Amino acid sequence: MSGNATALIIIDVQNNILLGSDPRGVETLAALDAMVHRLAALADRARAQGVPVIHVQHDGEAGHRLEKGSEGWKIRAELGPAAGEPVFNKSACDAFLGTGLEALLRERSIGHLIIGGCMTPYCIDTSVRSAVAHGFDVTLLADGHMTCDIGALRFEQIIAHHNQILDGFPVGPHKAQVRPSADFLA
Repeated sequence: MSGNATALIIIDVQNNILLGSDPRGVETLAALDAMVHRLAALADRARAQGVPVIHVQHDGEAGHRLEKGSEGWKIRAELGPAAGEPVFNKSACDAFLGTGLEALLRERSIGHLIIGGCMTPYCIDTSVRSAVAHGFDVTLLADGHMTCDIGALRFEQIIAHHNQILDGFPVGPHKAQVRPSADFLA
């Protein structure tokens, strides 16, 4: 991968991302709101420093909580793309699969991605691993990704687990690291 420029990639922070998916509702939504607040602050800082902010948006099928074109599908207002910021639409967990994201990153000589968003065990995990496999170095924001309770696991456990297993994830000379958003907001 040539280039060492950085981009902030925000994945699937859409209005209905957690709608109806978690029996702990209020607690989970409060954690989601806190994560969105951190990502919004980081996006503002990135913009102020000239770091590209790139959005990825899931296109759900008819009847899905993220049905393309619905209110639930829209990117949350706090993170709404600024003028000129690219939005890549996807229909699978991988932000790179069939989206044009990789081509844009290479065109701009971006080699380091800071990633945050939803949902941790699906689109975040898959996209982090895919980014590294495509030759990018990745920083996953430890407190900048979110999910809901799944089965017997609470969302906090799922996030902690992925922070642990993705930190240091290597493919050849490239790897992922996990750092708190405060490291970029100081």
